[in-house]
Amino acid sequence: MRRTKPEPREISVDVRYSSLPVTFFIHRIMKRGKKSVATTIMYDAMDIVKEKTGKNPMEVLDAALKNVGPVMEVRPRRVGGATYQVPMEVPANRRMTLAMRWIIDAAGGRTGNTFAEKLSGEILDAANNQGASVRKREETHKMAEANRAFSHYRM
Repeated sequence: MRRTKPEPREISVDVRYSSLPVTFFIHRIMKRGKKSVATTIMYDAMDIVKEKTGKNPMEVLDAALKNVGPVMEVRPRRVGGATYQVPMEVPANRRMTLAMRWIIDAAGGRTGNTFAEKLSGEILDAANNQGASVRKREETHKMAEANRAFSHYRM
């Protein structure tokens, strides 16, 4: 076991929007260290969002992250010989991480030409409380609700 927690790294904001969530999105989209490709994809997706809605794309992205982020999730807990799925509240940083991961995964499963188009479509759907990423959040909440009887096993 680790003696101390490592210090969190300083992450700089992105160039165009000066936003940490956009930077985190770029890092999660990135594959094989190709950051410039991931940045292009993210900025293209944000441009498409602006084109389709006419609103500030940062507001749409924030709404999407807020709609997709789960409030409760289940965590396994061993008591005796049995493993119980215990519903727990999701911390803010994990909520944002899960929301981004689910939006990117759902975008990958969509039909479309480029990944930027798929991502912008999923962001727009998530901002309107629709799409696969919002369905994933609903499933997570449903699991937590179904296992509410085990909430007294909280860690």
